[in-house]
Amino acid sequence: MNLKISALEFIEEVKTGNISVEDFISATIDQIKNIDEKLHAFLHVNPESVEQAKKIDKKIKLGEKVGSCFGMPISIKDNICIKNSKTTCASKMLENFTAPYDATVISKLKEQDAIFVGKVNLDEFAMGLTTEFSAFGPSRNPWNTDYVPGGSSGGSAVSVSAFECVASLGSDTGGSVRNPASFCSTVGYKPTYGLISRYGLISYANSIEQIGPITRTVKDTAFLLNIISGLDPNDNTTIDSGNADFLTDIDSGIEGKKIGVIQEMIGDGIDPAVLSATNDAVSKLEGLGAICEPVSIDMVKYSVASYYTITATEAGSNLARFDNLRYGYDLPLEGYEFNSYISKARTKFGPEVIRRMILGGFVPSAGHAGKYFLKSLKVKSKLTKEVNDAFTKFDYLVAPTVPVLPFKIGEKIDDPIALFLVDINTVIANLTGIPSISVPFSISNGLPIGIQLLAKQNDDKKLLQAARALETTVQLPEVPI
Repeated sequence: MNLKISALEFIEEVKTGNISVEDFISATIDQIKNIDEKLHAFLHVNPESVEQAKKIDKKIKLGEKVGSCFGMPISIKDNICIKNSKTTCASKMLENFTAPYDATVISKLKEQDAIFVGKVNLDEFAMGLTTEFSAFGPSRNPWNTDYVPGGSSGGSAVSVSAFECVASLGSDTGGSVRNPASFCSTVGYKPTYGLISRYGLISYANSIEQIGPITRTVKDTAFLLNIISGLDPNDNTTIDSGNADFLTDIDSGIEGKKIGVIQEMIGDGIDPAVLSATNDAVSKLEGLGAICEPVSIDMVKYSVASYYTITATEAGSNLARFDNLRYGYDLPLEGYEFNSYISKARTKFGPEVIRRMILGGFVPSAGHAGKYFLKSLKVKSKLTKEVNDAFTKFDYLVAPTVPVLPFKIGEKIDDPIALFLVDINTVIANLTGIPSISVPFSISNGLPIGIQLLAKQNDDKKLLQAARALETTVQLPEVPI
């Protein structure tokens, strides 16, 4: 069974009768059993997936209506709720939590007969960018298992890259879909804020986080966006996608389009191999008929500080619910007064979550809010203006997704500042609400490099066209698993 096909290829193979859903799902489960011990992408595997596949095969045989996914195997980041399934956020705090309802994206995929093969690993509560901060152990990069796969949606990217599913859903608060997509050589999409409902995504930083797909091809991403985007009465930040078909005209190309090369993202601290790949990508875009010129976005240099201040503040508020009274685990009440009980209960959180909760309590507090939190909001506002000004001159912006190559597990874990700076190229899309995509572009010393394209708000369809055009110029080796 060839598991190396794209989502759209899977659908076509099932439609034509070349493969059965049961056989493909069974082979996928075998793949997980055979290789996931060394990769650790999955936290839970769905024991009912093969039975679900049999039901879809039966519907196909009887000529009954089948959803557009035709039983394709999809993995789900373990901070997105699936009814009656564990949703742990890779935290000991929620180790035994079972979701009582489906996230909106899950309901939409179920309606289209997708099969969820399992829940995948992440940095605890999506706070991290290497998947090393999972309470259940790190995921490993399938290109080289000594290296990090990126994060926080590391399990999602690993599962797609290692052929343990055909697509995955992650969440992106500051690059958490695009970063691991770059590190694992997959496509990672962060949509315009509000395009995809966040209902059923366990909150980290509501004002900037989004659910986004990780796939093997840009067309697969467009296909999934057709299913999961649009208004949701359960999330009043959602926007009307206007029944857009993101697949239509995806091969329109970019001839005559103007693309700005963000200078602040290819300067100090960039790995030479990443810079070389970026220059090559710009040449390829020009070869497709685009006009590429440098553009400066001065506030980029302050974006990481602004991002971590804002997200820590929102995280401190969101995680206040985990007091072991409403959510948590079995801890007897006797022998504690209120504050000491909650302090004890929260020792289940890992170090990165605790660091951000403490920071999130400090920066908006009386006497400090003006110096930190309000100043961060001003940076966000100025950054948004600069980015919007850039889009009056350019159709797209381009930069490396991550300024460095994947690094070894443990190499940066004790240096939070060094880790934070890895986000410098991705956080602007979240702070400004614009769509952004990471496209696999090259391999250096056996490690992947992704190129990031950005477009103005609500230009998701045009962004996918540009990403598809760049994708057609790339020929990459297969992952060596």
